[in-house]
Amino acid sequence: MSSACSRPGAAAGISRSGTTMVGGLLRGLDHEDAAKFSFPLATPVVLAAGVLKLPSPAGPAAAHIHDQVIFGFFTAAIAAYAAVRFLSRYFTTRTLTPFALYCLVAGVVGIVQFA
Repeated sequence: MSSACSRPGAAAGISRSGTTMVGGLLRGLDHEDAAKFSFPLATPVVLAAGVLKLPSPAGPAAAHIHDQVIFGFFTAAIAAYAAVRFLSRYFTTRTLTPFALYCLVAGVVGIVQFA
């Protein structure tokens, strides 16, 4: 799940995962199946973005921060795995209502801040 501000033209507070989960629910999937459909969909996009950015932290200009980049990579990978695992379990018994409220609040804050 990525920041809406980093994507030009994206609405504040709206995420790819949230959008695909809502789409799955509208097509008749239950919450668990919508989450199982949505989260793996993000993997190729996130991986491609990481591959495109790889030359930047691996180049000579960043020679003094390679250890931090490697640590950050593994930390992000572990955090992403834990988040998807937690959310997949969470949606087996719960709804998207808290996520919808978060999107609404983040969207209003983004509009107020950047309007």
